[in-house]
Amino acid sequence: MLVMLAPAALAQPRVITLASTTSTEQSGLFRHLLPLFTRESGITVRVVALGSGQALDVGRRGDADVVLVHDRAAEEAFVAGGFGGPRRHVMFNDFIIAGPTADPARVQGLRDTNTALRRIATTRAPFISRGDRSGTHAAELRLWQSAGIDPTTARGQWYREIGQGMGPALNTAAAQGAYVLTDRATWLAFRNRQDLRLLVEGDARLFNQYGVMLVNPTRHPHVKAADGQRFIDWLVAPAGQAAIAGFQINGEQLFFPNTNTPER
Repeated sequence: MLVMLAPAALAQPRVITLASTTSTEQSGLFRHLLPLFTRESGITVRVVALGSGQALDVGRRGDADVVLVHDRAAEEAFVAGGFGGPRRHVMFNDFIIAGPTADPARVQGLRDTNTALRRIATTRAPFISRGDRSGTHAAELRLWQSAGIDPTTARGQWYREIGQGMGPALNTAAAQGAYVLTDRATWLAFRNRQDLRLLVEGDARLFNQYGVMLVNPTRHPHVKAADGQRFIDWLVAPAGQAAIAGFQINGEQLFFPNTNTPER
């Protein structure tokens, strides 16, 4: 007996791949956002969570449809190279420096990261670096450069690179009584703090902007351009921006939508 299937039964599921950062994944943001988008659009979003540099590499290879990261210079190079774009602001938060309660470098309460990092280097207090080409790692290196310090000369001594994501970096810092740079969202979601405390915040240098881009379908024809663009359009529209603003942990907002903020 021949059974005729209705067109709806023959339809393939609509799935896009989003290459993004460990901070957006580990903070719980996507568990909050993506079901809202799927319910509205019928499109499922599969997340590949890596450091920003690795996420952009995934986009360059055409192994993702959309990239959402937080390394502005690398994002602009991605667009300039013809791998995707245009780039859109999505949201921001900030970085903080966490460290042990004993605070051997005496940085607690400082709002100047240059001073804080110089004190950490001078006292040779242990510092955990992600060392993974992530947006956080890139920001950390910029901050050391601003402070006039090359910490890699102390690699394997007080400066310890682990080549892993934000969660493992925080776990390592907690276990070793070390300082670490982290995005605030992952910090707020992090439960294994042990003796770690938030010590340095509020410097304008700690601003952390996120951007989103469609991978270039001309370069990679298999990219699901229409569905990927629909996701981007939702993120930057009032519904997506409100969903981002509504994501909180213990009453504290983790990301701040700013798609209408002029480029700077």
